[in-house]
Amino acid sequence: MQFFAYEHLPEHLQAVSKPFGDLARQMDTDLPNNPEKSAMLRHLLEAKDSAVRALIFKQE
Repeated sequence: MQFFAYEHLPEHLQAVSKPFGDLARQMDTDLPNNPEKSAMLRHLLEAKDSAVRALIFKQE
C-alpha cells in the first residue's frame, strides 16, 4: 500500500493520485486477501501511475 501514498506529492499531483489511494485503501479493507485482490491492486497502481504521468507529460 506504500505506493498509493500521495501526501508527499505536490498539490496538483495529489489531486490525481488521491482518488486511487483512497480506493486502494477501501478495497484493501473490504476484499479478502487472495490473488485476485493482489491483481486488482497491481492494476490500480498501474492506472494511478499512468494518470500521474499523463498530467506531467510533455510533448517532445
